[in-house]
Amino acid sequence: MCDLETLDILYQDDALIAVHKPAGLLVHRSELDRHETRFAVQMLRDQVGHHVYPVHRLDKGTSGLLLFARSAEVCKLAASAFENRQVKKGYLAVVRGWPTDAGEIDHPLTRHADAAADALPQPAQTHFHTLQRIELPWQIDRYPVSRYALLTLEPLTGRQHQLRRHLKHVSHPIIGDATYGKGQHNRRFAEHTGVHRLLLASTRLALPHPLTGQWLELHCPLEANFRQVLDTLGWTEPATSHDTDQRG
Repeated sequence: MCDLETLDILYQDDALIAVHKPAGLLVHRSELDRHETRFAVQMLRDQVGHHVYPVHRLDKGTSGLLLFARSAEVCKLAASAFENRQVKKGYLAVVRGWPTDAGEIDHPLTRHADAAADALPQPAQTHFHTLQRIELPWQIDRYPVSRYALLTLEPLTGRQHQLRRHLKHVSHPIIGDATYGKGQHNRRFAEHTGVHRLLLASTRLALPHPLTGQWLELHCPLEANFRQVLDTLGWTEPATSHDTDQRG
């Protein structure tokens, strides 16, 4: 559980607040994690002194940029941009194997990962670019070495666990994913880097402002433990542009 008392605010104005959600923190209360007592919604509400409304979701294990609205009306407007695919989302992930330099995963998914076997799948697409690769002298399964890569991911749709499920589908699961990954790789990677977490981070979000219509582009730095992984592997953190004023 996250022990922080406040969240880092990346952007705020009269309508929106963007924060850096740490890995391990739930966005809101969940029946699947009844023991948890701290949630991003509650923390930010206490921090700013009024109700806030999450515009989208991040998995508990995913860190990074999370957008809130200051009112239910603004939340509805901003959420419609997500529904109408007017939002650009960027993620960074460490995955097993060496994907191609770039590509698109076009694989339909059910709306919910635990949907019934006869549930109809929905269209789902994810763009990816491979930034860096490494080969480590670990024999796991039948291979004498283990390969890993750093990817940027851009989901074009918003199905539950889309990035994690898509990367599993192409046999490049995200490291640290206890549900869709492989335990032997996850454990060996954690031992080598000293970091035990899902290596997926929301780093960029761009959308039309729900009140002004002006294009708003937000960026989020990596959490310290994610940067520790990159440092251990000799990888550099990808640079991001900050052309848009994010101060509010």
